[in-house]
Amino acid sequence: MARPSRGRRAPRDGGRGPLDRAVHGRAARRHGRCSSWRDDPEDGPRAIGSARPIPASPERSSPRRLGGGRGGARASAKRHRFQPRTEVHLRPFIDRIRSLATFAALSALSALSTLIASSGCKRDGEASAAATLAPDAPIPAEIPRETRLSIGDPTVQKQLQLSGDIDRLPFRVDWQNISGGPQTIEAFRAGVLDAGAVGDTPPIHATFTGVDVKILTVQVREKPIYELATAPGAQVASIGDLRGKKIAYSPGQAQGALVLRVLKKAGLSQKDVTLVQLGSTEFKEALTSRQVDVAPLAGVTLMRYLNEYRAEGASSIAHGVRDNLGFLHVRAEALKDAHKAAALYDYAKWRARAQLWAYAHPEAWIEAYYVKDQGLSAKEGRFLIEAAGKPQVPRDWSEAIALTQETADLLAEASGQKRFEARTIFDLRFQTIGAEVAGAAEGAGPTDRPATADRSTP
Repeated sequence: MARPSRGRRAPRDGGRGPLDRAVHGRAARRHGRCSSWRDDPEDGPRAIGSARPIPASPERSSPRRLGGGRGGARASAKRHRFQPRTEVHLRPFIDRIRSLATFAALSALSALSTLIASSGCKRDGEASAAATLAPDAPIPAEIPRETRLSIGDPTVQKQLQLSGDIDRLPFRVDWQNISGGPQTIEAFRAGVLDAGAVGDTPPIHATFTGVDVKILTVQVREKPIYELATAPGAQVASIGDLRGKKIAYSPGQAQGALVLRVLKKAGLSQKDVTLVQLGSTEFKEALTSRQVDVAPLAGVTLMRYLNEYRAEGASSIAHGVRDNLGFLHVRAEALKDAHKAAALYDYAKWRARAQLWAYAHPEAWIEAYYVKDQGLSAKEGRFLIEAAGKPQVPRDWSEAIALTQETADLLAEASGQKRFEARTIFDLRFQTIGAEVAGAAEGAGPTDRPATADRSTP
């Protein structure tokens, strides 16, 4: 886990100047410690969350000018009247000498810093620069402890916490409370997120919009993810009743692709219905306000909707199409960093193990997540676990790639986007990780290391 950031501290260097600091750093190296004055914890306060000291305010390199300060003009006249004229003439030379001394000190410091950099020294807690990794190069085994990932995977984060494995990750994680395609893609675009958990559509949408992503893990649920929830009084008993109805539609998310697949299965086109474009977080409210007749809902949201509005006539129907894929996808740029690529490879292992742990410990997971975190009853939590079934982690991604290609082609046709080969967004170097962990973790305790985690560095 990420170490706590270092707070501000008052400088305790006794007024050490640049040249003194340079000498101090040289002496430290003679005693066998790779250091520079900038690395010295006593050199000054550090910015919160940073290992770099806050630069001190530059000291005056020249004395106060004659006549400066309050009442300067009068004081200057008095000094000119009673002081020898030679002092006035010598002052520029004194200033020049002091300036040259300061310049010499700074030059010596610059040379020393260059020497330290060339010797390969680095600050404590700072990772070594990672080599650039080619897209088809093997994932390195070494993970420097200082390697840091930014991950939006809230459910797995909770599973890792409960299993006790979150403190044992051999790299640092900045956990982000980000989920769903639109948020994840925007965070990728801004460069503030390395990996995020999504359904089967966001990687396609990201590719359409010019965001280079790669899929690292594939999960297949035993049962469908979504059901078509209907508004009270909507009179929809099957997908054949969708003609003329208003349907909630989110083009960049799995729910949007699902709607298009359902219409195709029902023999309907977009012209036969009214697609109401909304964010998936707005679907439930749109149903209750009768803004739409139908919306795809899943999990906790579906459960809450039916509990609250079933008495008023709300219901849900099965859609009969395949929608059980889930992905962990990343910014392709992150995989070019050899250290991050190694950490992501290892995270894929811990992630698969966490999901299997939650399934193997249903009561602990229900109590901690569904009851305490999501506010459901234990009975409702049990229903959701049974509805999801055991997580499947296929060793061969051929079927997932084929299904993703069908979805990509459907979305390209509907939106006018250029078709692309779905296999290009799957990183096959990660293909067998989940299956290996699933096989090795049979019978393992909740805090045992995954048997396939030999590539990581503790």
